[in-house]
Amino acid sequence: MFYLLHGDDEFSSREALKSLRQQGDFGYNQDTYHGDETELATIVATCSTLPFLSEGRLVIVEGLPRKRRSSSSTAQEREAVSTSTESDQGAASAAGEGTEERKRSRTRKGSKKAGGTSRADFEQGLASFVPVMPASTTLILLVDEALEARHPLVEAARRYGQEIKNMLPKGAALERWIEERAARLKVRITREAVTLLANFIGSQTRMLANELEKLATYVGEGGTIDVPHVRALSAQVQETRIFDLTDALAQRRQQQALDILHSLLSEGQPPLLLLGFMLSQVRTLLLVKELTQKGLRAAEIASTLGIAPFIAERAAQQVRQFSLAQLEFIYRQLVETDAALKRSRLSPEVAFDLLLMHFFTTSARP
Repeated sequence: MFYLLHGDDEFSSREALKSLRQQGDFGYNQDTYHGDETELATIVATCSTLPFLSEGRLVIVEGLPRKRRSSSSTAQEREAVSTSTESDQGAASAAGEGTEERKRSRTRKGSKKAGGTSRADFEQGLASFVPVMPASTTLILLVDEALEARHPLVEAARRYGQEIKNMLPKGAALERWIEERAARLKVRITREAVTLLANFIGSQTRMLANELEKLATYVGEGGTIDVPHVRALSAQVQETRIFDLTDALAQRRQQQALDILHSLLSEGQPPLLLLGFMLSQVRTLLLVKELTQKGLRAAEIASTLGIAPFIAERAAQQVRQFSLAQLEFIYRQLVETDAALKRSRLSPEVAFDLLLMHFFTTSARP
């Protein structure tokens, strides 16, 4: 049986993969390969091998070979390799048998690469193998992009197996996804809470699943998740509201910043936890500011700091409104406010009001 899991919703594809793993008796006959590292012949040979001491064999292929670059880039690479080879040969005349060892080393290393087959040949070859694959083999191909309807692997899956396409939900589909996920967790969720999660977290299905599982555990089986639960327990919603606060600070909207802070406090947000979120946010902005000054883009920043891409993108936009000195000032004020609250010297409302007053007074100067 051949299963093709494709689309940009990696989380749902992984869940489908987990479910498929549990449907057969594979025992020790399970192999996982990476499409950009493994020769097609190796995958075909494994799929063609009959299972040992179990009913079936499971073969998982994650991803496809990378698409080759343009012919001009390939020509430049060949020229660079040629130049490098000539240089090695020149050195070899002086080094003698040391060069022979280097040649043998290069040959051994090259024999392990899976780049001999183009992506198109790999896809066509795998699609051609599917109809003749042993019935005892389950082959699952996981691709983190949406393939076109006329793609050979899509056609093979529709004719000889099963196609499972998972795309990130948006709009009404996103709200339905949240409601269905809550139902699977045996809880109800109000319409307002669905909208809140959809607006603040968006199509990040893995993140939504984590938040819903936490909320379901809190309300218990048969319980109902409502807006106060989401605001109190969802770290992602809280963090997003801190982003809104930072936006207000960046655009010098003092009243909006005060409204957001007082709203969070009135909802029962623990002051020290709120400060923790703010400190974390400003710390992230300081790091993003430094990296943007070094010329890194949002995707590179997300990878470097280990944060979600959408958070990196929004932070990169926010830091344009702050100087490094302003961010450092905010951070120091947050630390001082944290100390004052821990010593019970100020009420939370007064502490936060003073914090914003100091910021807006100082930010009037560059």
